Formats: sequence, C-alpha cells, structure tokens
Amino acid sequence: MRASNLTSVLGLGACVFVAAAVAAFFALGPVARAHQPRTIHAIDGDTLEDPATRVTYRLANIDTPEVGRNARCSAERALGERATRRVRTLLANAERIETRSTGRIDSYGRDVAYVLVDGRDLGDALVREGLARPWRGRREPWCDSTGRLIP
Repeated sequence: MRASNLTSVLGLGACVFVAAAVAAFFALGPVARAHQPRTIHAIDGDTLEDPATRVTYRLANIDTPEVGRNARCSAERALGERATRRVRTLLANAERIETRSTGRIDSYGRDVAYVLVDGRDLGDALVREGLARPWRGRREPWCDSTGRLIP
C-alpha cells in the first residue's frame, strides 16, 4: 500500500473510532456516582450536599415545600421540615447512595440529579409519602391565600 493511501485509511479509521467513542459516551446516559453513606447530607427536602466533593445536588424529579423564611405559610414550612427530616433519616440509614446527574446545572449552581438510596429513587419515595410533588418544570405555590396547603 502506498504511503498516501495508508494515511487516508488511518485517518478514516481514526475518525470512525472517535465517532464511535462519542456515540458510546452519549449512549451511556447520566453519569452515576456512588457515595459513602453518611457523608452526603440533606440541606432541605430536595437539595443534598456531598462535603467530600463539594457538590450540591438538586433532585431532578420532585419539588418539596420550602423551609425557614422561604416558606410562604406555616403549613408549607411544617411539611418542608417533615420532608427534610425524612430525607435525613433515609440517608442516615442507607447502605448505598447513588447520584445520577442529568448533566444540567440549575440557576443556584446545583447539579440536577436523580438520587437512589439503596437502589430506590429518593424523589419517588417522597412523592409516595406525600412529602413532595413531581417536578413540573417550574416552582408552584404550596399555600393558598388562607395559608392552607394546596393539594
């Protein structure tokens, strides 16, 4: 084979290899990371922090009520505190915690991710327990004009 033909074949081979590698990367989906139990902690019901990596995660699939001064009514604050306590309990008792990043970063700099606790989706668990609602793409109010929770 002549040198120019060999160079063309090698160049084409390299392009095919790079294209296959890029396709495989995107086919794998979200990046998963396992965490040591009891190192990741809840800031509130839908925000977690891993002090070891300094990464803050926002649960991708839910919205929990606000706590503290961010709550719009006392009922929201109380439910938000219950959600936070429940997340802390689940994390404290976990044998395995895994985050699956969506690749998005929210406006607060948090890595938007799905979180699995012992193989179960944390967000789904909170929704089933009535401590969160599914994320619908934007924050919706938790309180009506009389200070009661909106179902």
